[in-house]
Amino acid sequence: MAGGKESPRQKMINMMYLVLTAMLALQISNAILQKFQLLNNSIERSNSAANETNGKSVQAIKDKIEKDATAAKYADVLRQANEVRKMTAEIDGYIAGLKQEVINAGGGIDPVTGGVKNPSEEEKVAILMVGANKNGKGYELKKKLNDFSIALQKFAAPNTKFSELAIDASQDPALSKTDASTRNKDFSELYFAQTPVPAALAVLSQKQSEARRLESQVLEYLATQVGIKEIKFDEIFAVVIPDARAVVAGQKYHAEIAIGAYSKSITPRISINGTSVPVKDGKGVYELTASGGEFDKNGQLKRSYTASVSYPAPDGSLKTVTKEESYTVLQPSVQLESASLPALYFKCANELQTSSPGLGALYSPSFGGSGAEFIQGGGGKVTVVPNSANVVLSVTNGGYKLKDFPFKVRRVPKPTVYFTTQGGKRLDEKRGESAAGLRGIVAVAAADDNFKTTNPKDANYRVAEFEVNLARGSKKVNGVSGSSSANISSLAQQAQAGDRYVIEVKRVERRNFKGEIESVDVGSVIVTVPLN
Repeated sequence: MAGGKESPRQKMINMMYLVLTAMLALQISNAILQKFQLLNNSIERSNSAANETNGKSVQAIKDKIEKDATAAKYADVLRQANEVRKMTAEIDGYIAGLKQEVINAGGGIDPVTGGVKNPSEEEKVAILMVGANKNGKGYELKKKLNDFSIALQKFAAPNTKFSELAIDASQDPALSKTDASTRNKDFSELYFAQTPVPAALAVLSQKQSEARRLESQVLEYLATQVGIKEIKFDEIFAVVIPDARAVVAGQKYHAEIAIGAYSKSITPRISINGTSVPVKDGKGVYELTASGGEFDKNGQLKRSYTASVSYPAPDGSLKTVTKEESYTVLQPSVQLESASLPALYFKCANELQTSSPGLGALYSPSFGGSGAEFIQGGGGKVTVVPNSANVVLSVTNGGYKLKDFPFKVRRVPKPTVYFTTQGGKRLDEKRGESAAGLRGIVAVAAADDNFKTTNPKDANYRVAEFEVNLARGSKKVNGVSGSSSANISSLAQQAQAGDRYVIEVKRVERRNFKGEIESVDVGSVIVTVPLN
């Protein structure tokens, strides 16, 4: 089925033919005979339309020669076109006669249903087309089809070679993976042995379609010889070519606007530096990831490529136009939100914001490095959890390394521990507190202000255990313990003026960003509060 550009209609027929071939190889049941009839009807309608179109092509050649004095010298082209039509009509008529014989083998047409009386008939079809000694009409059909394709080549464009229209199973790529018995069948056995009437009709209709396809291809070439076939640009679109896609305030923006067009009837071949690129709606799509290299002092790198577009000219030749194009690769950069590198705290969630003004919307970084755990966030954010004294944050984008940021790591500052009344008033270690009035003590572990600002998720402290002892002179009268707070009502009942409370911190804890609790070494914290 090779031999030039195929119309969408022909592509559809070829696809249906492949399905038909597969079904015949699998020996289908009678359950889908009706589907074969529908398939045959569809191909016949398409063949009729192709015949009408090809007839109009010959008439157009004739009209051109009659109306254009300069085209009179191409009278031989009209003779060739008529000869092509005659040859195609002969093979088409021959196949139509075979189709009638196949219908007769199935009992003819039922006047009530309009379909073949016995569509499941296979034996009579095989006798007609294959024969007892491989002398059926299928072998004559194969020769006529292949002779037709060879004969038609002399009217086609120079160096044209049409594929055979009737081939054995061993030559058909669609059957390359079938069983050995199928691959060994010749053309007639493959398509007409054990084949019901509707399937045989569909095969014959498809061969008529192939003949019309070759006829159409040759007539299109002949039409170019008298200047009829021209490229018609039937799709229009706007083209905007700016000098630059980014400008700074005060700079002029300049662009050229024009009309672009392409023909839906042809698909140009477009290549970049000799390599083909996909073509959609007449336009090639060239896409690559810009690679780096030796950037100049301005952070720029010049690159270029050659674009080639090839298309069929009216005379049948292939025309090619080329254009050199260049572009500039900008050296990407990345920066942190703060002007200077911030301090990172050991085993804490240090949240950093990165950005790349040059990349803009294309900035989609990934983070790595050494000396820490790096937790990816969205919008250029990253959480760095150091596990060593020095950290290096590496930022990459699209596989390209942008920059390394080195950091020094600080130890988490110790919290400040103090004590208050239940009302929140800080205990006065100099003036003292009322012996009878103080009934409860609250222990507070306050985070360093800077640490709390930069790492709020890690600055959660509490005094997990502390003791309050009532002392009189050099003796301990009594004591209570607490966690975050302590009820000292029992001590207040025994307290006298001149006594004192000795408060000692036993344990302080911090909850980190993961919700994990760890003990904090705050050293020895002992507070003495005089009682009045």
